[in-house]
Amino acid sequence: MPFWRRRRDEDPPAPEIDEPVDPETVDPAWEPDPADFGDVIDVQDAPSERVDPILPFDAPPPTVLTIELPTPVPPVVEPDVPSWATPVREPHRSPDAHPTGSEPLPDTAAALDAGLERTRGGFMSRLRGALATTGPDGPSWDDVEETLIAGDVGAALAIELVERARRSREPGGPEAAIRTELAALLVARDLVWSPRSTVAGSPAVVLVVGVNGTGKTTTIGKLASRFKGEGRSVILAAADTFRAAAIDQLRIWADRAGVPMIAHAPGADPGAVVYDALDAAVARGADLVIADTAGRLHTRSNLMDELSKVRRIIDKRLPGAAPETIFVLDATTGQNGLAQARAFHEAVGLTGIVLTKLDSTAKGGIVFAIEDALRIPVRFVGVGEKVGDLIPFDPDAFVAALFA
Repeated sequence: MPFWRRRRDEDPPAPEIDEPVDPETVDPAWEPDPADFGDVIDVQDAPSERVDPILPFDAPPPTVLTIELPTPVPPVVEPDVPSWATPVREPHRSPDAHPTGSEPLPDTAAALDAGLERTRGGFMSRLRGALATTGPDGPSWDDVEETLIAGDVGAALAIELVERARRSREPGGPEAAIRTELAALLVARDLVWSPRSTVAGSPAVVLVVGVNGTGKTTTIGKLASRFKGEGRSVILAAADTFRAAAIDQLRIWADRAGVPMIAHAPGADPGAVVYDALDAAVARGADLVIADTAGRLHTRSNLMDELSKVRRIIDKRLPGAAPETIFVLDATTGQNGLAQARAFHEAVGLTGIVLTKLDSTAKGGIVFAIEDALRIPVRFVGVGEKVGDLIPFDPDAFVAALFA
């Protein structure tokens, strides 16, 4: 016999189901007899704990199990934003991360002296050697001139420097004369410079421009960390929407600095990103907006025109804001960096320069060439990879470190 047939034969018979009661046939005067139900517990006399109704009253109360339910977590409501935009991204910092601004900034003179070690061993060593060679008419000024040109000072400026140094009556000799003439080329500046808003109730704006590969995005992250450490609220704008991974790179620096970032999808309009960043800064009462822009060659007029458009958008959103426009220059590019700075200055009007990679093979003479030609101050110099290696530029300390 199959097992399913055997199981069916061994099953007990199904209980009989009473026929449903018709309400019309029930006697309205009928009352239930308590004897038909056995011992019944009155709910009013029962203990407060939940007990089994078949237990007598003299039985010990059952153990009551108390279960603590977890606190309900409110649902996460996603912001209603357009599909092309990314909302304000707050920084993510792990609990064991160092608090923002906890790293003490290095001593400017000591950091600059260490960063210019290579420059002193190359360009400046040859220059001082040429100045120390004395003859009947003093040092070989032709050798001094050639050394200055090789040090990225520029041909025209090197000739002018040598002529002035030869005519000077500096008591310290030829080296002191060249040192004085080089220091005179640098623009006077406020050594404690910081971007400030010119419109009440509006944030200060820093527009960072430059060619790809100069360290522009890295400089923005270091600036954000520095200003955040000074107690200022900073928002970054990821307006470099064309370079691959530029938004992700800026996001990493935003997390390191502990500042929020405004970003759109890759390939979006850079002007729209800057506009939204300014909106967010005004709404939050932020002190400073630092905008990253797409790196571009100074010879591409269409890209330079687009950069001018971003500048116009800032003027439209914050009339009279007078943003700082910082040009990031790789110090190893030499005289080509001066041509880049000229083109960007004509397009957007530069207000400051950040010189990066000064600790590598840079000769240092480009600092004098740019400040003399454009009369734009170098605000910061990069002498390393760490956050604290972006230091404010002090003209006297720079010249002293070169001739140390």
